[in-house]
Amino acid sequence: MAKAKHAQIPNQQHFTLPGDNDVTTKRSYYRRCTRYWRRTAKRLAKDGYRVFINYVNSADVAEQLAEQIKADGGSAFTVQADVRDDQQVQAMFDFISTEHGGVDVLVSNANMHFTAKPFTQQSWPEFSQKLNDELHASYVTAQLAVESMLKKGFGRLVFISSTLSEAPAPSFIAHGTAKGALDSFSKYLAQELGPNGITSNIVAPGLVLTDATAEAPEEFKEMIRNFTPTQRIATPEDVANTVSYLASEASSHITGTYNPVCGGAYIQ
Repeated sequence: MAKAKHAQIPNQQHFTLPGDNDVTTKRSYYRRCTRYWRRTAKRLAKDGYRVFINYVNSADVAEQLAEQIKADGGSAFTVQADVRDDQQVQAMFDFISTEHGGVDVLVSNANMHFTAKPFTQQSWPEFSQKLNDELHASYVTAQLAVESMLKKGFGRLVFISSTLSEAPAPSFIAHGTAKGALDSFSKYLAQELGPNGITSNIVAPGLVLTDATAEAPEEFKEMIRNFTPTQRIATPEDVANTVSYLASEASSHITGTYNPVCGGAYIQ
């Protein structure tokens, strides 16, 4: 990751979506703009990263986020691509590499649709669809991001998992298994890519207070609070802070880790 600063944007870096060819700045690629990941993108932009926001269909949401980042003095771009389609993903990374100098940090947070059913009622196609889509997206985007990271001798891979990979819940077998596979995948990348200055880590949020969880029964949220050592439920800022650290140069000796953002609710 280059240390030079952008001529117009102080501490310019490129986070999940890169920067210009004529400046040596950090470049990042941020995959999918959903719910509390907006806060993470804003945090990384505040850290000085140039943020590239990938979306599939939610163009208005992605553009709105990019404009908010720019209004706050940051730099952001939106890039449309379905991460299940290799050609679209290749085109996206070609654009980032050719026009903006490649990726320094990849935050991979695709959360593919899955069928919530008990094992005894779920078919193999229902189960495997989640595994194939989620791992395929993470595998291909990481492989393309690493191409530019190897040239720089620096890179940060941050994969978004879930505490459900370690703490099973009824009917979440497809989701939890896919996230468990992602956890293992990250460890293998950490081992292989470490000598090249590239780290790979997992961020695993538990329950997070967002618009999506606001309608959850208060009894359920109170139960979560009660068995959480910090006596509160995670906020989007908690997740953003964790990603921010793992994307930074300060985390250079942290790799292959699983980081649950849950206030100790799933201590093992």
